[in-house]
Amino acid sequence: MPNTMDLTVGPNQFFWDASTVRRFYQSLANAPISRVVLGELVCSKRLPFWQDEIAPAVECLTEAGKSVALTSLALITLKRERKATAALAEIGLLIEVNDLTALHSLPKGLAFWVGPLINVYNEGTLRWLVQRGATRICLPPELPLDSVATLARLGRELGVAIEVWGHGRLPLAISGRCYHARLHDHAKDSCQFVCGLDPDGRDVETLDGQDFLAVNGVQTLSQSTASMAHQIEALGEAGVISLRLSPQSGDFSGICDAYARRISGQITGDDLAKALTPQVPGGRLSDGFLRGPFGADWSGAETAPAGVERNRHVL
Repeated sequence: MPNTMDLTVGPNQFFWDASTVRRFYQSLANAPISRVVLGELVCSKRLPFWQDEIAPAVECLTEAGKSVALTSLALITLKRERKATAALAEIGLLIEVNDLTALHSLPKGLAFWVGPLINVYNEGTLRWLVQRGATRICLPPELPLDSVATLARLGRELGVAIEVWGHGRLPLAISGRCYHARLHDHAKDSCQFVCGLDPDGRDVETLDGQDFLAVNGVQTLSQSTASMAHQIEALGEAGVISLRLSPQSGDFSGICDAYARRISGQITGDDLAKALTPQVPGGRLSDGFLRGPFGADWSGAETAPAGVERNRHVL
């Protein structure tokens, strides 16, 4: 029987110019997705370069029948960031909270979504968020399948939608320091927006030359691209109702279409993984957080063709 999960596109984690942002959201209008989260997640300094594209994107996507929400920043530290967060509630769109301090700016009783950067690790946290007004929660991507199933079961009881991270470089940490600026010998306050040189983040190697992580301004990401290509059935049985796809460069609407065909049973997990591998930055997939024992493990590695390195110990 076809899985009933749908697809959510999360906020873009990277710094793209305005024309790229415009084309990206226009391309999603006809993609087989149900909802989109817009806005700046990582660094408030980036927003002025492309914020004029948000309103047209909202109009384009809502006309295409998609639900739209605006994200808060992942780390709110400055007075102007607090003011900008408070202003989100006045726009009239759903807000996705990715920093709990954003709740201070949301009137009690106002419905909101919860993004994957909020640590929803147990039933008590989920219950509190629902009581506060959460109607949709994307679980942190590092949760194992048993925990996902437990929280999804409670989500059904409480009437809240439960999502999981379905595709994209994983958000591992956010910092007050800008790694990209330091890499280019710039101070954070005069970064010259060098993160824009790497549209999918910049790979970081260990001292012995092994691919390890990726950096994106003040954000640390996984080197591999997490993909639930082989986990659709397990997640469906666990009660997950939506997969979250995180934007990347290239044919992202095609990636959305491929996941939709996987969910509907038109293609297999191997088919999807084969299509994704040449498209993702670095060419590595992982799903180890869900199944373990290592986050960088890839369940498709056992059936990988001869000569393909097992994707392990590489985030």
